[in-house]
Amino acid sequence: MKKLLLCAYLLLSASLALAQMPEETWQAAGRAIQQGNYAHAAQLLCPWAERGDAWAQYNLGVMYYRGQGVAQDDAKAREWYEKAAAQGHAGAQTNLGFMYDNGRGVAKDLLKARKWFEKAAAQGYAHAQYRLGVMYRDGRGGARDYAKAREWFEKAAAQGLAEAQYNLGLIYGAGRGVAQDDAKAREWYEKAAAQGHAGAQTNLGLIYDTGRGVAQDDARARKWYEQAAAQGNAEAQYNLGVMYHTGQGVAQSYARAHEWFEKAAAQGDAYAQYNLGVMYRDGQGVARNYAQARKWWEKAAAQGDADAQYGLGVMYYDGRGVAKDLFKAREWFEQAAVQRENAENTEAVRRARQALERMRQGR
Repeated sequence: MKKLLLCAYLLLSASLALAQMPEETWQAAGRAIQQGNYAHAAQLLCPWAERGDAWAQYNLGVMYYRGQGVAQDDAKAREWYEKAAAQGHAGAQTNLGFMYDNGRGVAKDLLKARKWFEKAAAQGYAHAQYRLGVMYRDGRGGARDYAKAREWFEKAAAQGLAEAQYNLGLIYGAGRGVAQDDAKAREWYEKAAAQGHAGAQTNLGLIYDTGRGVAQDDARARKWYEQAAAQGNAEAQYNLGVMYHTGQGVAQSYARAHEWFEKAAAQGDAYAQYNLGVMYRDGQGVARNYAQARKWWEKAAAQGDADAQYGLGVMYYDGRGVAKDLFKAREWFEQAAVQRENAENTEAVRRARQALERMRQGR
């Protein structure tokens, strides 16, 4: 059987260097990619990538990066991206930047990542502009600079990139490098949410839930939470659980609350895990089950949730659903007690400290 050699290196005459793929071949390769017929696409692209067509080189790089139609190979992906990038292909430059930013197939190098993002961003490539914004926002490869982050996010957002629009919402909502502005935050969230961005939908839900810069509106909050939750956003799922648990803007339903808490908890949301534990401890919409309560509280406590840590301490102190164990009770109370108080954990932290004081006094 003959072995098919993809992109075997050819001895090219100078007249064939940097040849451009014919329109008919370009369309056929594009159709093959859209239809998922990557092996055929690779056969069409390889000869022209070797001849120097930047579009063919870029798409071969993508195929090697993803293992589509060819064996996955980061080294070959980088090789083809470099050839296309040298010709100014913005997508290839961006993907090279991503490889250096993440250390995939290359040694991690944030300066090289920024260099490639800058080349593509200068050509107006939205994804590169967004990645540059992230680097300036996080201080990756240089000093943190929220003003420059906003500048690049705005360029990408103006081209409709939802992730950039969402990040502008975060910047204005938190007042990072700009005057805090709830109206502008909401405006950018709305643009991203209209494109289906789950994070923006969740934050819009929070805005209407809390009445931040708008009239409080449970119906709108639920609408945005539901859209984000349907995409698997754990925070939105948790917030829907709270609404059903308390009957906020919906008919109160422990069953629906349990359903949403469970979805969020399965993704590791500590608040949802704690609340599931409460429902099992108290038998809310489920049979009382201390073992399940302990299981979910242990997951939340491992993430530093003070309420779960305090609740576990109480379980072991009282011997409720577990063998009474004052040593374990003290361990959990101590974990909760050493946490810095905030708006969400104050009661649990203080109760844990009080419990420890009672134990020291032998009460």
